[in-house]
Amino acid sequence: MKVGLLRTKISSMSAIVAVIAIVSLSVSLASAPARAAGIRDAEIEYTIRTYASPLLRAAGIEQRDLGLHIVNDKALNAFVARGQRIFITSGLLMSAERPGQVIGVLAHEIGHITGGHLARLEGALDDARSQALIGQVIGLALGVLAKDGGVAAAGSAAGTGVAIKNLLKFSRIQEQSADQVAVNLLDQTQTSARGLLEFFELLQDQELLVRARQDDYVVTHPLTQNRIGFVRNHVAKSPYSDKKLPTILQAMHDRMVAKLKGFINPPSQTLFEFKADDPSVMARYARTVAYYRDARIAQALPIIDGLISDAPDDAYFHELKGQILFENGRIKEALPSYQKAVDLQPNQPLLRVGLAHAQVELNRPDMVPVALRNLQQAIRYDRNMPLSWRLAATAYGRNGDLGMAALALAEHNLLLGRNLDAAGQAKKAQRLLKENSPSWLRAQDIANTADRARRKQNNR
Repeated sequence: MKVGLLRTKISSMSAIVAVIAIVSLSVSLASAPARAAGIRDAEIEYTIRTYASPLLRAAGIEQRDLGLHIVNDKALNAFVARGQRIFITSGLLMSAERPGQVIGVLAHEIGHITGGHLARLEGALDDARSQALIGQVIGLALGVLAKDGGVAAAGSAAGTGVAIKNLLKFSRIQEQSADQVAVNLLDQTQTSARGLLEFFELLQDQELLVRARQDDYVVTHPLTQNRIGFVRNHVAKSPYSDKKLPTILQAMHDRMVAKLKGFINPPSQTLFEFKADDPSVMARYARTVAYYRDARIAQALPIIDGLISDAPDDAYFHELKGQILFENGRIKEALPSYQKAVDLQPNQPLLRVGLAHAQVELNRPDMVPVALRNLQQAIRYDRNMPLSWRLAATAYGRNGDLGMAALALAEHNLLLGRNLDAAGQAKKAQRLLKENSPSWLRAQDIANTADRARRKQNNR
C-alpha cells in the first residue's frame, strides 16, 4: 500500500462548487490548500472495482472510464468529481461492516454520474453568481455547510438569501434523483438495497448533531426522513432485498478493512483489536502489517509466510511480503515475491510498479531493460502514477536515453502540479527527441499544458 499526496486542483470558486451540493468534495479536501493524502493499493482498488463492476455495466459505464480514488481521511465520505471519478474515504471503508453498505454508496455515487449532476451544478452556481457577488457566494457555501442560513447572511447582501434557497433545493432534488438511480441499479444487478439502507440508518441521527460533530457525508449528502423512507420502502418491496451477496465478497471486504486498519491505525491499536490468538485471515493480515510498521520484521514475516502457505496463489500476500523485505533493505530477497505477485496478476499496474521499483533499486545493468518493460506496461494501464514516471526516468537515464528520461520527468512533475519543472523537462525532451515523433509531440503537449497552468495561476 502506498499513502501519498493526491493532487486536487481546486480554485477558490471550484472549491465552493465542491462543498455546496451532493457531488461535492468532502470538507477536509475542500479546505486543504492544494493536496490531500491519497492511498494507492492494488488489492483495495481491485475490491472496490469488483463491487462497482456490475453497477457500472448496468449504468452503461465502461470500467476503464471510471476513476477511483481512495482518500486517507477518517471522515465518512464519498463523492464524485469531473470525468467520472469517484472518491471514497478510508473512514467510510473501515466503518462499513459489510460489502453491501459500500456497494450501496457506490450505486448512489454512480447515480450522480449518470444523472449529469456535475454539469447541472455548474448551471446552479451560475444562477447563484447572478444573485450574489463572489464574496457573498463564499459566505453562502459556509452557510450550506453549517446548515445555518445565518452564517451566510452574516457576510452577504439580500441577494444571497435567494441563492441559498435555490442551491439547497438543487441539492435535495439531486440527492433524491441519485437515490432513485441507485435502487434501480441495485435491482438491475439483483443486489439487495439493505446495504444502502443500513448506511443511511447509521447516519440518521447525525442530522440532529451540530456541524462540528457530524460526519462529512451528512454535510455533503444531506439526509432527510423522506430519503431514508424511500429506500426503506424500496427494501420492503424489492424481490432482491433478502438475496445474499457471494461469500467471497465478505472475505474480500474483511481483508480490505484489515489492511486499511493495519496501515492507518497505530500498530498498538491494531494489535489490540486483532488478538494474537485470532487465527482468521483478517486478523493475521492486520497483525502482519502492524508488526511490519512497528519494525518487528521477525514477527511479521512468519505470519505472512503462513498466509502464503495457505493461499500460494494470492498475489497480494506475495506483494506484502515483497514490500516488507524491500522497505527493510532486503531488495534482492524481495524480488521473487514481487515477481510472483505480477505473475499471478499481470494486469495490475501497481504490482508491476512495485516489481520495477525493486529492479531499479538493485542498480544492475541487466535489470534496467526488464524494469523499463514493467514500467511501460504499468503506464499503459495507468498513466497517473507519479512513481512510475520517476522510476522510468531513472531507467531511461541509465540506458543513456536522456530524451525519454526528460520526458518521463516532465510527466512526473505534471502529475504533481510542478508546472515550472514540467515545462522545463518537456522543453529539454523536445531538444533531445526526434522532431515530430510521438514522444516529441507529447513533450510539446506537456510544455504547453504546464505553461498554460502557470499563466492561469499567475493571473489569479
